[in-house]
Amino acid sequence: MEDILDVYHRPYNSRLPLVCMDEKPIQLLDEVHPSLSATPTHAERYDYEYKRNGTASIFMFTEPLNGWRKVKVREKRTKIDWATEIRELLEIDYPDAEKVTLVCDNLNTHTLGALYAAFKPEDAFRLLKRLEIHYTPKHGSWLNIAEIELSALTRQCLERRIKNLELLKFETKKWENNRNNNQKSVDWQFTTSDARIKLKRLYPKI
Repeated sequence: MEDILDVYHRPYNSRLPLVCMDEKPIQLLDEVHPSLSATPTHAERYDYEYKRNGTASIFMFTEPLNGWRKVKVREKRTKIDWATEIRELLEIDYPDAEKVTLVCDNLNTHTLGALYAAFKPEDAFRLLKRLEIHYTPKHGSWLNIAEIELSALTRQCLERRIKNLELLKFETKKWENNRNNNQKSVDWQFTTSDARIKLKRLYPKI
């Protein structure tokens, strides 16, 4: 926890950007019966019955100090999927950064070994040298700012039935563009000193 809090209080540096990432599974659901469109006196109404069209995984990346976020939709969330997203983060989103500091949870797919599973050793090592990973504690996912962005995405975009991957990609991209254009950067206030007082129950008693 203190490691993450220390990372969050580093000054902004465009050459060493701080990026948080998280993932969210989602069901793809289609209507069985036509819904009733919204009117001036009624919200949209739909039948309780639905058709399940499989699942997908949403990858959220956000640079909190720069007010930027990116949403990627994939069919699965294997270590190969994660490694592919990390390569895109380093080579396309931050090609000029010396090193990207990545905050994520300690899921078994979020490992440096995933890069070697996905790419040639020389390519994996080249990517690895530009990546600095900090893991959130096992029961401390609230420390990941990407989780806050996923919560906003869920409330503002995903709390409805989305029937297929194409529509999910379209809707999340629209949300991403709108949020990037209108949302400010994150001013993280919680410090290590605060943690030692407010969360003292988590510290060993000496």
